[in-house]
Amino acid sequence: MATAHELQPGHHAPVDAHAHPTGRQYVTVAAILSVITAAEVAVFYVIPHTAHAVLMLVLAVLAISKFVLVVAFYMHLKFDARLLTWLFAGGLVTAVAMITGLWALFNGWGG
Repeated sequence: MATAHELQPGHHAPVDAHAHPTGRQYVTVAAILSVITAAEVAVFYVIPHTAHAVLMLVLAVLAISKFVLVVAFYMHLKFDARLLTWLFAGGLVTAVAMITGLWALFNGWGG
């Protein structure tokens, strides 16, 4: 039962019991995202463009890593219901499958 003080305007109800990331964690994640982005740019210039498959695979892994970090921390998915995690994971798997299929179609796999 709420106390009289808790019912006063401007008083916020307690938030969930789990801890959200601190400011320091957000800055750490931002730094990691910056390093991954720098790695993507470096990979684009280091791997020869004749090795399309390797370049695409490395860039895809780096992009998926960034997706997971952004969704987990900045969208607070790490702290939300598991159903939301499955929805985002399902969307990611669908997108990867579609892009892989299109890439295969336009690069001569299967005939």
